[in-house]
Amino acid sequence: MARKSKLNLLELYSEENKDQIYKNVFAEIESFELPLGTSLRSVYDDQPNAHQRFMEKLDACIRNHDREIEKMCNFHHQGFVDAITELLKVRADAEKLKVQVTDTNRRLQDAGKEVIAQTEEIIRCRIQQRNITTVVEKLQLCLPVLEMYSKLKEQMKVKRYYSALKTMEQLENMYLPRVSQYRFCQIMIENLPKLREEIKEISMSDLKDFLESIRKHSDKIGETAMKQAQQQKTFNTALQKQNNVNYGRNMYVINGRVPEPKYEITSKRTLEEEDEHEEEVLTAHDLVDFSPVYRCLHIYSVLGDGETFENYYRKQRRKQARLVLQPQSSMHETVEGYRRYFSQIVGFFVVEDHILHVTQGLVTRAYTDELWNMALSKIIAVLRTHSSYCTDPDLVLELKNLIVVFADTLQGYGFPVNRLFDLLFEIRDQYNETLLKKWAGLFRDIFEADNYSPIPVANEEEYKIVISKFPFQDPELDKQSFPKKLPMSQSVPQIYIQVKEFIYASLKFSESLHRSSTEIDDMLRKSTNLLLTRTLSSCLQNLIKKPHIGLTELVQIIINTTHLEQACKYLEDFITNITNISQETVHTARLYGLSTFKDARHAAEGEIYTKLNQKIDEFIQLADYDWTMSESAGRASGYLMDLINFLRSTFQVFTHLPGKVAQTACMSACQHLSTSLMQMLLDSELKQISMGAVQQFNLDVIQCELFASSEPVPGFHGDTLQLAFIDLRQLLDLFMVWDWSTYLADYGQPTSKYLRVNPSTALTLLEKMKDTSKKNNIFAQFRKNDRDKQKLIETVVKQLRSLVNGMSQHT
Repeated sequence: MARKSKLNLLELYSEENKDQIYKNVFAEIESFELPLGTSLRSVYDDQPNAHQRFMEKLDACIRNHDREIEKMCNFHHQGFVDAITELLKVRADAEKLKVQVTDTNRRLQDAGKEVIAQTEEIIRCRIQQRNITTVVEKLQLCLPVLEMYSKLKEQMKVKRYYSALKTMEQLENMYLPRVSQYRFCQIMIENLPKLREEIKEISMSDLKDFLESIRKHSDKIGETAMKQAQQQKTFNTALQKQNNVNYGRNMYVINGRVPEPKYEITSKRTLEEEDEHEEEVLTAHDLVDFSPVYRCLHIYSVLGDGETFENYYRKQRRKQARLVLQPQSSMHETVEGYRRYFSQIVGFFVVEDHILHVTQGLVTRAYTDELWNMALSKIIAVLRTHSSYCTDPDLVLELKNLIVVFADTLQGYGFPVNRLFDLLFEIRDQYNETLLKKWAGLFRDIFEADNYSPIPVANEEEYKIVISKFPFQDPELDKQSFPKKLPMSQSVPQIYIQVKEFIYASLKFSESLHRSSTEIDDMLRKSTNLLLTRTLSSCLQNLIKKPHIGLTELVQIIINTTHLEQACKYLEDFITNITNISQETVHTARLYGLSTFKDARHAAEGEIYTKLNQKIDEFIQLADYDWTMSESAGRASGYLMDLINFLRSTFQVFTHLPGKVAQTACMSACQHLSTSLMQMLLDSELKQISMGAVQQFNLDVIQCELFASSEPVPGFHGDTLQLAFIDLRQLLDLFMVWDWSTYLADYGQPTSKYLRVNPSTALTLLEKMKDTSKKNNIFAQFRKNDRDKQKLIETVVKQLRSLVNGMSQHT
């Protein structure tokens, strides 16, 4: 019973719970809260008929709401009906009011049109009045600007450029800032820099005309300045001689030049100009108008661009300087070419000196000094180059006088000219160069005419004539009776005479420099050294190299140079007698003729060695060996006997040569002969050599050894000369004796019998002989056993190759 009651309570609680859930779901549906899935799922539980009960509850809820809506509509229905009725009554009145409002608006619009038009006209007039007032006010500000700009244009038109620059400055600083907002003002502001540039261009054009003018008149200005300098110099020299003034101090004097103060090219007359017939000297201002450069400088300074002007002026003047310093290609042909060149340079620097003293900063002393140093280097280079073209000594002397006047003129304007005076000594060297060229031709003519034979003298008179031209002394020759022969040829006294003539010619230029006796002595010795060491030496070297000069002539040349070398001390005495400067003076130079003639002798000796070798080669080319002969001819080859006879006769001529020369020539000839024979034997074009050919070759080498042992030239000790053929001798002995066992056993030992035989040489020759073993009787003693013969050859070849390879690896 209790349990049943408990179940009823639970059912009652469950029903109440369900009703609450349905109420919540309805509330959510009415409030449109979404989503409803969770609430709807709670309706469908496990109880039966849950859906039906929910639908019943939902219908009940809907009926309740319908009753509430119906109550509300019933409550407001009468009010709604009354409102509609009133609205219908008002519609007729609204239509009438709309018609009246429309009519009133039309009449109002028609009446306001005239007022609107008059109002707009008033507004337009007021705007015009305000604009006119504004324009008048602005024009009062702009008129002064326009007046100043018009004034500027007028100043530009009449070329008052400095005033125009001042006007522009007022415009920029005072007037234009007031009206800077207007476009015409901006145009003016933009035009002002253009006007400044125009002024600068016009001024620069005037400057260019000025530069062109001074370029054209530079030579005339320079000519006038040099003329003044020459007149001043002449006057000072005459005054010095007249008063016999002794300054008591060392002065740098060249051709009468004395230091003098600076002078200007002015119309003031010098003492020379007191002559009424003297032409008036033009001034720089008479020839050139300097106002453009002043005006241009002032304008650029006002524009604040003075530095640009200075740089431009200096740049253009540098260019003009380069043009002035560029000589004509034919300047060296006449003295007038040099004079015109110097006049242009003097005119250029006279103008620069004038600009330096009449302007402030345009040209500075540092700039002119720099420009002068550049010009001086160029002038010196030009004079060096063009003076080198001068072949006439008289033209060189005139050039020297022009350089002196040129230097005096520029020194008067404060330009340092010491390097020009130093150049005079180089010009003197150039003068000597012209003499050297002339004497080179004289020496060549003397050598061409010489017969390279000792001078024959038939009597005492002829002998005295020769020794009067050349200082020759030989007591042994003096004891001989006439006729007799002097050891030198005709060219020796002629060369000696021409050297003395050269000294006289060189002295002419040195004397004109007014140098001390010591300096003149030094100059003469230096020029004579050049003649000996360069000109005469070159002529001797060329003579020695000429193809027609044979061994006899070369021997005579060696004898001649010996005597000329001995005569050098007499040339030094000759110079001492001219200058009165003792040879014992500390600073006195010595003649270098000794080395010149020694070098010539060495060259002649070398040429003797060369020609001997060439002659030996000619004989070697006549060799005609039959390299496949079965046996030798039993005697030496004919070409070799002819060669030996030639060598004997040649070495007999060498009896007049110094002993060492003859010995060296003989040793050189033997060594060359040995080398040539070895090369012939090992020639790569020679493929086969028979034992008979080796025997024939051995006979020729024996003759060479006999010649060497016969002492063709005295002075050799023992078998020294025979050692030249030692390589050939040992190689031939090895093959003649066929002593391979000894060679291979002793190879590398200092006491080896075949020490001078190189394995590669022996291998080469053995290969040549191996190829002929089947055609000749070289190995006749082995014919019964060819196998042993081939084995022996192969063994020797293999061992030689091993030695050669070992040498290569060691190397």
